[in-house]
Amino acid sequence: MTHRALPPEQGLYDPQQEHDACGVGFIVHIKGEKRHEIINQGLEILKNITHRGAVGADPLAGDGAGIIIQIPDAFLREEVSQPLPKLGDYGVGMLFLPREPQLRAECEKIMAEVIAAEGQTVLGWRDVPTNNGGLSEGVKAIEPVIRQLFVGKGDNCVDQDAFERKLFVIRKVIEHTVRHQLNIDYADFYIPSFSSRTLLYKGMLLAAQVGDYYPDLQDERMVTALALVHQRFSTNTFPTWDLAQPFRMICHNGEINTLRGNINWMAARRHGMSSEWLGDDLDKLWPLIAEGQSDSACFDNALELLVAGGYSLAEAMMLLIPEAWADNPLMDEKRRAFYEYRAALMEPWDGPAAVAFTDGSQIGATLDRNGLRPARYLITNDDMVVMASEMGVLDIPQEKIIKKWRLQPGKMFLIDTEQGRIIDDAELKAELANRAPYQQWLDETQIILEHLPPEITSMLPTQETLLDRQQAFGYTQEDLKFFLIPMVVGGQDPIGSMGVDASLAVLSNRPRLLYDYFKQNFAQVTNPAIDPIREELVMSLVSLIGPRPNLLGFTEDLHQRLEVHQPILTNTDLEKVRRIENRTGGAFKTKTLSICYLAEQGASAMAEAVSQLCDQAEQAVLAGNNILILSDREMDADHIAIPALLATSAVHHHLIGKGLRTESGLVIETGEAREVQHFCLLAGYGAEAINPYLAFDTLSTLGDSLPEDLTTEEVHKRYIKALNKGILKVMSKMGISTYQSYCGAQIFDAIGLSDEFLQAYFTGTKCKTAGVSLTEIAEETVRRHRLAFSNAPLYRNALDVGGEYAYRVRGEEHAWTPQSISTLQQATRQNDRALYDQFAKTINEQNERFLTLRGLFELKLAEQPIPLSEVEPVSEIVKRFATGAMSYGSISYEVHTSLAIAMNRLGGKSNTGEGGEEPERFKPMPNGDSKRSAIKQVASGRFGVTTEYLVNSNDIQIKIAQCAKPGEGGQLPWHKADKTIATVRHSTPGVGLIS
Repeated sequence: MTHRALPPEQGLYDPQQEHDACGVGFIVHIKGEKRHEIINQGLEILKNITHRGAVGADPLAGDGAGIIIQIPDAFLREEVSQPLPKLGDYGVGMLFLPREPQLRAECEKIMAEVIAAEGQTVLGWRDVPTNNGGLSEGVKAIEPVIRQLFVGKGDNCVDQDAFERKLFVIRKVIEHTVRHQLNIDYADFYIPSFSSRTLLYKGMLLAAQVGDYYPDLQDERMVTALALVHQRFSTNTFPTWDLAQPFRMICHNGEINTLRGNINWMAARRHGMSSEWLGDDLDKLWPLIAEGQSDSACFDNALELLVAGGYSLAEAMMLLIPEAWADNPLMDEKRRAFYEYRAALMEPWDGPAAVAFTDGSQIGATLDRNGLRPARYLITNDDMVVMASEMGVLDIPQEKIIKKWRLQPGKMFLIDTEQGRIIDDAELKAELANRAPYQQWLDETQIILEHLPPEITSMLPTQETLLDRQQAFGYTQEDLKFFLIPMVVGGQDPIGSMGVDASLAVLSNRPRLLYDYFKQNFAQVTNPAIDPIREELVMSLVSLIGPRPNLLGFTEDLHQRLEVHQPILTNTDLEKVRRIENRTGGAFKTKTLSICYLAEQGASAMAEAVSQLCDQAEQAVLAGNNILILSDREMDADHIAIPALLATSAVHHHLIGKGLRTESGLVIETGEAREVQHFCLLAGYGAEAINPYLAFDTLSTLGDSLPEDLTTEEVHKRYIKALNKGILKVMSKMGISTYQSYCGAQIFDAIGLSDEFLQAYFTGTKCKTAGVSLTEIAEETVRRHRLAFSNAPLYRNALDVGGEYAYRVRGEEHAWTPQSISTLQQATRQNDRALYDQFAKTINEQNERFLTLRGLFELKLAEQPIPLSEVEPVSEIVKRFATGAMSYGSISYEVHTSLAIAMNRLGGKSNTGEGGEEPERFKPMPNGDSKRSAIKQVASGRFGVTTEYLVNSNDIQIKIAQCAKPGEGGQLPWHKADKTIATVRHSTPGVGLIS
């Protein structure tokens, strides 16, 4: 189901990539005193956070705004012709209905039938007065018909809480039925709220339009003790009526970076979930989270389920957005035990977030663990609390304010109008942490893999067997030289520079690993990345392996949990997992599934092999195995291994589809993974732990290549340390703090894989440039296997040279070759046009070899050429030229200044990059040339930034975590930071610099 109001997927646009950044706020009377003034003040807050919203090219078209209030009982009794039961015994549905009368009547009929079937009573309808005189014609064209539906509490609801749950169920059933029977989408039918406690007025409006559009809100009879407001800014998105906030329980400023994984895990819980509170109604809620919604709407759906399933509002929010607890030395032990025990129930919904929430009697707000969104509040001496994205949203005399403060990272602020008091973070969480003996439960259920004794001692493979395996899994000499050895020596993922000029995997003539077809997503400016080094406190690599407990099972027996401190398993660790049944009294049962198939069957058999693997995984889980190990150790001359990433994702999604994924953990035993990117992909597609046995075997034989004498155990330890630092860095580039959130989150895009292939095995992954299918992936895998076990002399004694990172004869093709560089150098030194033409011919021939995406373009020539006399002269065209932002330090002084001189001669603009510029370059040269760069950059590291630097610019570019390493920023290795470069950057020589 999609939004008709959004354009369809086309070109580089994908409606599922919709995100927004917003302003939030609320006002509440602590004692629950209801006033019309609170509605006015809520609307005033909305107007005063207008700058956090957006206006289109049409000044009367906003991105959306709205307000949640308590049910205005007295007002509704006078407005509705039918008599209403007492407050709490009736619910009000706010409805966005189709404009077409026949379709609207069918929707209303379905609603009445569902309400009756659920044992409740339709009391009547009300047309909501609206004033669209201030709306633009574009907004009017998609304006829904807005009505209110009144529902009486039935005999099957014992109290208001039960009635509220029933209204939630009714709304979900209505949504499913309408969309299934009438095939209409959110743009035509949407239920903003359906509750006995709250009422929501919202729309595709400007902040100032909300009160005018809904005359109800101006009526003095409308009273409430609380008002929750939201102003939407949809960054690079399309506004719609239904995506306006607040939603039913929350309004959200931020982005849920782990959304795809959260949605998948929630769907996977379906068949293993049961609820004492919801009973059989639980099955009626699915699909709980519909496709095509915003991240905030999905979050709201999850919160609704938790509250309906028995969690308190605050407890549910703590489950969805927990504070950083794992490495916080100041946290109370009972609170830590609470978080640690609850961590097995749900992975965090991670990302920058300020979330305000209410259920009609309580209202509050919380921040993500990093505090990456603003939220401030004040308390007055007449029992009012105001919270908003910033101070100053209401004009309140200073003498009335008794406290001003801000929400801190991971903290919560709650007002209970029934108790008539503020419950601060410490009291709230202490009360929840003391409800149950969580530490005792942990002691009884927690199994930490690192604390178990080893089962067996690993055996080293023979050199001949090792070489065959390395070649079959695509190892090259570059893997050893540029990755494995530097990771052991330096204890971190090695850093490269000057970009990648090798061909994309889909365009390569060499058999590439499936990992190479994927690229990491990264955080944009509105969604900041995290510094995993300085913000180590909020980062966690803890992974839980095995089945997940029933999310709503409060009264069930304690659930055993297998925990690892980090997801990279040594061979010894893996054997502990494989034999875990013996150590846990049968609580865990492990099944190893081979992902290999007979080599004689060739590439055409891989699809069937993957299908059989998925069936085997399903049957293994149904047979009671709650940890699955997918292993390619059986790969030999007679057996081909399915790519580990393909096997992992296929099984992960198959088990999700069967409702079995939360019944079993997924561990990968593979010889294929060795780079950080490989492990991140495996994790992103569902691996809870990974054993790279061939990487360990390879490292065990590299003693002579290492600069110091290390034991095998120390070598492996350093390699794991490097991998962990690399995984943390990748997670942080997407603004994700925990491995639990990252696992299954699919934070990747594909390049060069067909839509059919992705839909079948990597559901939810997007690819802007489609390409090869499973057939080609299988053929590349088989090709590597045959070469590895062939008798070709080239492969008998040594690994392939590789050539992906540095040019090698018989290696990967590169845009820059020794021949092309030499020709260019000679042409410039000798000022030889013929040599330059030869260089140009070499470069242009790359298009014929399809080395780059641009080589695939075909120019569509005009039928009638434009006369040159009508075209701008070259002297004017070149003034629009600008160089890339390469900093001094990443390139030499000679190159940096030559680019500046050349651009200044042309009238174009050179760019300093983020490394500063020497002050002497600001002055003209004696011959009239200038070394001054017209564009000055300011990155988050602010290297070389001074007042003099800034005023000597035509343009200033400000960057946050944007550079050669998107989501991380620029990085100058320590050995490049010599005395001169360090002086320009105002740093210390020999210190690596990251912006």
